[in-house]
Amino acid sequence: MNILTKMLVGSAVLLAFSSGLHAQQTTEIKSEKATLQLDVVSEGLEHPWGLAFLADGKMLVTERAGRMRYVNADGSLSKPISGLPDITVAGQGGLLDIVLHPQFNQNNQIFFSYNEPGASGSSTAVARATLKDNALSNLQVIFSAQPKFESRHHFGGRLVFADNGDLFITLGDRGQRRDDAQTLDTHHGKVVRVTTDGSPADANPYLEQNNALADVWSYGHRNIQGAALHPQTKQLWTHEHGPQGGDEINIARADHNYGWPEITYGEEYGGGKIGKTKQDGMEQPLHYWVPSIAPSGMTFYTGELFKPWQQNLLVGSLKFGQLVRLELNGENVSHEERIMIGQRIRDVRQGPDGAVYLLTDRKDGQILRLTPKK
Repeated sequence: MNILTKMLVGSAVLLAFSSGLHAQQTTEIKSEKATLQLDVVSEGLEHPWGLAFLADGKMLVTERAGRMRYVNADGSLSKPISGLPDITVAGQGGLLDIVLHPQFNQNNQIFFSYNEPGASGSSTAVARATLKDNALSNLQVIFSAQPKFESRHHFGGRLVFADNGDLFITLGDRGQRRDDAQTLDTHHGKVVRVTTDGSPADANPYLEQNNALADVWSYGHRNIQGAALHPQTKQLWTHEHGPQGGDEINIARADHNYGWPEITYGEEYGGGKIGKTKQDGMEQPLHYWVPSIAPSGMTFYTGELFKPWQQNLLVGSLKFGQLVRLELNGENVSHEERIMIGQRIRDVRQGPDGAVYLLTDRKDGQILRLTPKK
């Protein structure tokens, strides 16, 4: 797609969504760089989790309760898309993230993460399927985290395509199994890298190592629920939930150990030390939060609508209902701004129109659209 085509598509999507917003609630928000306008695009979603944009101006949205829908240009919701696999909806688990295949316009393939049931419990899984009209077909489970375990917590679940077409999958430590994050023979507390058919990626560091899973990319993570590819370096940036304090941002590099639970800037819930803050052979975070902000979706902003935000990292906050804007100097965070949205933010995406789209984590969840004030 050339630059002119991208501009035309972006303009069409902007007009399509704007035409459906006039009757919705609009809020004005002051920020350091501009006065912002926050519009409600759509509502009536049960704990929406992931969002993907289609070329025709529609969006695909997942609901943790186990539904996937289209969002039309006027904000109306389709009936649930049929053909999803069995999903265990419990605690933090359910239907999670969604991404389009890099060649979606040719093959109509989507990838989504979810809590997959099994005989010994459940675990994060990823499936690919062909989307046509309101149904999925040719569904194939390409990844299933091992071992399955009875837990309602820490599923990870973010999906990001690498620059070469491999798929990164982020995984949590499942709560009670946090020590597994320091071993290489389970998927708990890992980032994995696979091809689109689920095979371990050629770039993975443990392809030939005994007692290590071949699809593991990095380890020592607690619960990664935000991930994005850096627009210039093409490295995978992630953030993960700390316990009580110690949410952190990292660059997930092959064969690197990010320390959980041996090192952390957080503490046990209710108080109590967990390990240390530093240890040789374990990575220090690029940035961390004490107290926790409960970070959620994350994206690098590259659009034209918010020119002062270009190359900034945008992170949602579940705990404080904020959009956190981070200015970067290489791999260092040089400035942080917290923009009050007033609702738990589950996902943050840049739309093809350059606007910033937010999912709100509640039973009557919304899709919000953030633009500079007209």
